[in-house]
Amino acid sequence: MPGRVRAALAALLKSAHADPLRALGWLVAVIATVYVVVYPFTVVHYPPMTDLPFHAAQMSVFRHYDNPAWHFRKQFTLHPLQVPYISAYLIGAALSLIMPVTWAAKGMAISMLLLLPAGLAVLFHGMRKSPLWGLVGLGFVWSNMSHFGFLDFVGATGLYAACVGCTLLALDRPSWRHQIALGAALAALFFTHVYRFPFALLAIVATTAVMYPATRRIRPVLVPWLSATALFGVWMLARPPALRAGLGHLSFHTERFHELPGYLFKNYRGATGTEERHIAVGMLAVFVALLVISALLALRRRRSVEHDPADRRWAAGVTVLPVLLAAGHLFAYFVLPMGMGVWWYIFPREALGTAFILVAVVPDLPSHQWLRLGAVTAIALATGSMSYLVARRWHDFDQLTWDFRAIMAEVPRAPKLFYLVYDHSGTDRIRSPFTHLPAWVQAEKGGWLGFHFAMWGTYPVRYRKGGVVPPRVPDDWEFTPQYFQVKKQGVWFDTFLVRHHIDPHQLFDPDPSIHLVAQRGTWWLYRRKRQHGR
Repeated sequence: MPGRVRAALAALLKSAHADPLRALGWLVAVIATVYVVVYPFTVVHYPPMTDLPFHAAQMSVFRHYDNPAWHFRKQFTLHPLQVPYISAYLIGAALSLIMPVTWAAKGMAISMLLLLPAGLAVLFHGMRKSPLWGLVGLGFVWSNMSHFGFLDFVGATGLYAACVGCTLLALDRPSWRHQIALGAALAALFFTHVYRFPFALLAIVATTAVMYPATRRIRPVLVPWLSATALFGVWMLARPPALRAGLGHLSFHTERFHELPGYLFKNYRGATGTEERHIAVGMLAVFVALLVISALLALRRRRSVEHDPADRRWAAGVTVLPVLLAAGHLFAYFVLPMGMGVWWYIFPREALGTAFILVAVVPDLPSHQWLRLGAVTAIALATGSMSYLVARRWHDFDQLTWDFRAIMAEVPRAPKLFYLVYDHSGTDRIRSPFTHLPAWVQAEKGGWLGFHFAMWGTYPVRYRKGGVVPPRVPDDWEFTPQYFQVKKQGVWFDTFLVRHHIDPHQLFDPDPSIHLVAQRGTWWLYRRKRQHGR
């Protein structure tokens, strides 16, 4: 292995020496990717992504399922095939073997975000364009989906693009390797977010049909597509009741047209929100400018060079294809409901799908290496501005949550924890990053939580029937702590964590066995006194 590594490094250095501008372009792309995706995670202990604490908790369930000190087996069952949202959790669980839980969760998030530029790079490569165009995917890394913490969906969006790219490769240059690559991309998508899976199956059909005049081929994608369709059919039969919700009455909502930009970049209020919008407009302006320049240069080359008719058909196909796919996602955006059963935020997800796949309409990067380097640098600077904004706000959040880190040290191992977040102040995020913040307790220390995603049945981690399980709370409980009654919801629990700007002792006065044990900033920790002999 060391010999192979040395040989690979020698080949890389030789290639860089032969074409230094090309190597510099790739170096800029790598640096930009690391900065945009990774840098914000280095300035904060607990990233303010709304759902990330619960993803970290479920990752920890996979990691410590057989450890009796964490008490996970007695309360949860695992359903990785019935609810196949497991790739992120498995990545996080594997990372937690060698690093702290918080960094393993960050690594899990980073791995999903990296799939955006990686998926676009595969798509552009399949289109016979430079994979450096995949850098445009960095512009979508800090969209609403990421701030929400919908990490598996973000990763699935990148894998969806990769599936289309692998389809193009299989049709253009048929080989068993490309068929395996397509099958692997589909499998990865299935086990990342099954909701995006049928979109990928339809996209493969559309790609094959659109590109047929150029390729005259169908067979190279049949085996992967049929296998994936069969897998999806089996899952449809075996899926849990919580994932069987129908679409209901569908209609075309024209009023959503003006809301479309807000479902991409609308995460902050006030001055930060204005800055976020300006940066988003700037990224769009840079992309449009590069599109126009690339199109003009491509038109100039086309006039000066005689192209083969098959190449012209290919170029036409890969231009029509992203427009067609984006139109499908846009139609879904206008038609799909906001919720299906316990699933929520359905149609807004298609805003990301529409914009993400539409960028593939851009012609190839200029062939001149100086122009390519300029284009890559422009994309890096534009997308880096959004990452810098996010990193600044995350750093401020880290300063704001000193008290939570301090109170975490006072929480015992494996508590039966009921948490209540009354105070969401201190941040200019539109969606509060405090809502699920206490779920980090379960991620780092095990035990139970009063509210948990496991009760919905839409995740691979589900409450065990007949297990040691907390009593179920009403729907939307995480948003309505004002309805808490300690004699009703609190009897089962021994630990209570409250975020409030004033002393919340009145919540627990009806139960004299509960007493305050610590207070740090806005966080208050209460414990139930153990009865003698217990």
